[in-house]
Amino acid sequence: MLDHSNYKRRRLTINGIVQGVGFRPFIYSLARGIGLVGSVYNTSDGVKVELQGSSPQLEQFESRLRPEAPPLSTIISVEIEEIPAMDESDFTIVASYDNASVSTLISPDVALCDDCKAELFDDKNRRYRYPFINCTNCGPRYTIIENIPYDRPFTSMKHFPLCKACHTEYQDPGDRRFHAQPNACPECGPQVWLTDQKGERIESNDPVSKTIELLVEGKILAIKGLGGFHLAVDSRNTDAVARLRLAKGRDEKPLAIMVRDLATAQTLVHLSQLEIETLGSIQAPIVLCTSKLDTNIAPNIAPGNDRLGIMLPYTPLHHLLLSGKLDTLVMTSANFSEEPICIDNDEALTRLAGLADFFLLHNRDIYLRTDDSVVMELSGKIRPVRRSRGYAPRPIFTKRKGPSILAVGAELKNVVGLSKDEKVFLSQHIGDLENLEAFEFFKMTIEHIQRIFELEPELIVHDLHPEYLSTKWAKDQTLPLLGVQHHHAHLAACMAENSLEEPVIGIIMDGTGYGTDGTIWGGEFLVGDPTGFDRKAHFEPMPLPGGEAAIKSPWRIGLGYLHQVFGANLPEIPALKERDIQPIIQMLNANINSPLTSSCGRLFDAVAALSGGRQEIRYEAQAAIEFMQAAQNDLGDDFSIFDPVQTDEKHIIPIKPILECLLSRKQTGRNFQQLSQWFHNSLIHTFVKITEQLRYENGIQNIVLSGGVFQNTLMFEGLINALTDIGLSVYTHHEVPSNDAGIALGQVIIGQKFLSF
Repeated sequence: MLDHSNYKRRRLTINGIVQGVGFRPFIYSLARGIGLVGSVYNTSDGVKVELQGSSPQLEQFESRLRPEAPPLSTIISVEIEEIPAMDESDFTIVASYDNASVSTLISPDVALCDDCKAELFDDKNRRYRYPFINCTNCGPRYTIIENIPYDRPFTSMKHFPLCKACHTEYQDPGDRRFHAQPNACPECGPQVWLTDQKGERIESNDPVSKTIELLVEGKILAIKGLGGFHLAVDSRNTDAVARLRLAKGRDEKPLAIMVRDLATAQTLVHLSQLEIETLGSIQAPIVLCTSKLDTNIAPNIAPGNDRLGIMLPYTPLHHLLLSGKLDTLVMTSANFSEEPICIDNDEALTRLAGLADFFLLHNRDIYLRTDDSVVMELSGKIRPVRRSRGYAPRPIFTKRKGPSILAVGAELKNVVGLSKDEKVFLSQHIGDLENLEAFEFFKMTIEHIQRIFELEPELIVHDLHPEYLSTKWAKDQTLPLLGVQHHHAHLAACMAENSLEEPVIGIIMDGTGYGTDGTIWGGEFLVGDPTGFDRKAHFEPMPLPGGEAAIKSPWRIGLGYLHQVFGANLPEIPALKERDIQPIIQMLNANINSPLTSSCGRLFDAVAALSGGRQEIRYEAQAAIEFMQAAQNDLGDDFSIFDPVQTDEKHIIPIKPILECLLSRKQTGRNFQQLSQWFHNSLIHTFVKITEQLRYENGIQNIVLSGGVFQNTLMFEGLINALTDIGLSVYTHHEVPSNDAGIALGQVIIGQKFLSF
């Protein structure tokens, strides 16, 4: 019999992303390497590990557990209890302890690991140049899951029975592919093939090499990837890029580029160390970087924009495409305008027939479409602009457990959220709910996220806007409902990210949000927390002639602002000289389709247009983006402070002095760059003055910044510095976007607080 006198036995309960990520073989190897005996198994409470050995051995295991865990895993909690020693001589992996669903989290899809990449290009390896090589440390996860538990029969790999060699790897705890559900090889796994526009196969021994030839010839290729199709062209072929833009209905919005490696990226953009690390991370997002001058890529990839979206290859197929004649490719989501990305072969051949010349297809089904994530470095941190592939559905962890809430997000940049205990699961980017296809994707995502996390919400939270499709869907359900004001949700989201509980001052600046008074808000200073808020300050409401149509024509917004301030005595503005303004004036005089807005985003549009900038836009916020970039990342020395007017216990920022200061500067010859610097600097000084007053009135030191305007580098970094300089604590987004893609997180938090009262 074994002498137990010198041994201790402990049971560890581990929760987090610990399923399908190589966690049990990691535990197995670590325990055996230290000389411990025991077992590891799944239960409904999480992964259980029973360990037996000397105190130093147990302490070594516990000290190495977190730092050496597999790259895809995330350990959220480890509970340890002492249990009696047993007569045991080995460490084993055992089957699930019970039949209940395992309390683990699903990993996002992640980039190809270095080990698999080495095998991909090793001509002696049986997976040499195999486009679906993966292991427990990389590859598809979220996009191939149909149901739980995360086992092969519940993924799109169920159609590919493992060959003998792959099955041996799958069963071996010492192998890198132990229980890797997408494991496959050329003998038993998915395959790629090439077709023309009609879906007729193009015979080729090497479809990938043929695809490269077609790209070099200037063809547009629809390429099926991890979470959907990309449309790809040679990034150095200006005519091919122009054809792609025309086919896709994307006149000027920048296109993303996939580059072979970091060395190639550094020929195109300036890279900070943080950006380098992010490009090479397992998430492999698109990183918006500052462009270099005089590169040899097509000038129509990002016209009029000083940033370029760069990403590295993240699937084996991408690595193969960029391993030969091409070292850069335009890779943009395969859709027309704002429709959802294509994921199905037949769907692609139908929807993309007029967009792509050829199709590189494969037969591994995508169950959930997932766009590429987009991030940028702001104020020393990587901030998400679009949180999707590589990040979703990794949860946001809150400070306390709460009831299960379904949040249906906003209309634009829609993301839905679902909470469980202290975790908020946010979906991938769904997009703008402005067409039937996007709305169907929205509904499918809600059904899928509830199924894979086995959650039935107690409450549905929606935006107050009655015309949002997400709101209308919510009101058709049978569950209890809660409507939440748009900017309150922004505030609550930023608080949740930063574990703030006491009331804050929220500076919430964006384009559109339905207010409690029925007007359009968007330039707000709120004081509150998830339980409620007071609107303490905002911009003076201005008319938006033509409503939504005006957003695409900033000159209309500028005219509406001028008319509201100066009436019939309109000042002469060069930008308006060639315009037929009388129909707009009549609309404003009759107050027809001219809703009022306090939007900071619309103010940016108006000032940009009146300063001589973009009069018509081709993509969202184009006028404001170009106005910001004109400042060349410099605030300058010139500024005005627009003193707010006190009314009804609110501070109203008047528009008249803004326009008067702008016009006087134009008359004295200030150029577009100087006007941009002045306006940004003036808003920052004005915001600081209002915030100081609200601090004095409310005794609050903590400030949160949220809303799409804070993707403006100059405003965001300038305001953080100015507020910090006067001793305020400033909190910002770093896990979810500051734009409307973060709304669902705030809706969840507000819903949980609502149910707790």
